[in-house]
Amino acid sequence: MSSATMTAPLGKAGADEGRIGLRANLRHIGALVRRNALQIKQDPESMFDVLLMPVIFILLFTYVFGGAIAGKDNQQEYIQRLVPGMMAMMGMNIAMAVGTGVNEDFRKGVMDRFRTMPIARSSVLIAKIVVEIGRMLVATAILLGMGFLLGLEIRGGIVEFIGAIVLSTVFGAALMWIFILLGLAVKTPQAVQGMAMVVLMPLQFGSSIFAPPTSMPGWLEGFTKVNPVSNLADAARALVNGEGAVAHPTLVTLGWAVAITAVTMPLAVRKFRTKT
Repeated sequence: MSSATMTAPLGKAGADEGRIGLRANLRHIGALVRRNALQIKQDPESMFDVLLMPVIFILLFTYVFGGAIAGKDNQQEYIQRLVPGMMAMMGMNIAMAVGTGVNEDFRKGVMDRFRTMPIARSSVLIAKIVVEIGRMLVATAILLGMGFLLGLEIRGGIVEFIGAIVLSTVFGAALMWIFILLGLAVKTPQAVQGMAMVVLMPLQFGSSIFAPPTSMPGWLEGFTKVNPVSNLADAARALVNGEGAVAHPTLVTLGWAVAITAVTMPLAVRKFRTKT
């Protein structure tokens, strides 16, 4: 397709975007969500990470590292610590897949076709986020199911338990905008995965998910305390177990989620419009 042919539709779409109303925008998002969901139905292998990752991780950290971290006699308490913290980890790993998917869609030309349509640019990306939130909730449900099989207890009440899931989902959705922006900025899915791992590994393992910060060297303990993933893990743990501070880590987590979305969402939409 020639550049002249592409320019005309893109210009029209850009002009129409500002006049798209809320109802039309929601209708477009719904149609794109259905399209993305049908893709998953046609390619069920794309759900392997969601179905298997929670099982592998919880078994690995419980039985390989749990005894060394908490001791063999404290496995039950370690489950109570580990599972709420890993809810944060699920969101981060699913978020990484969003960036890879967006990058692949651009390489296949799918996104170029969307950009020729008179729809809001944000609707394409929001639809991606909605579907990935669904995948995140499936992964979280499997994680919690495994946790219950291993002895996890809801000690803080059902409302607080649901609150922990919602908080993890909100933070995970905010992270998706970072990885969408990354997927739009780099050239290959492999580059997205490589750069994402460089970011995710320190955030996940330099946090309070797996071990208490007091057991770490001073410099790492300091990083852990300012790590937003630690605040999410602490908040989810306090909500599920019914003990510990809830308000401060929850507000800090929500603050991070709002700030990340406010900064990266406009940048991602802008990059989506201009990417060549």
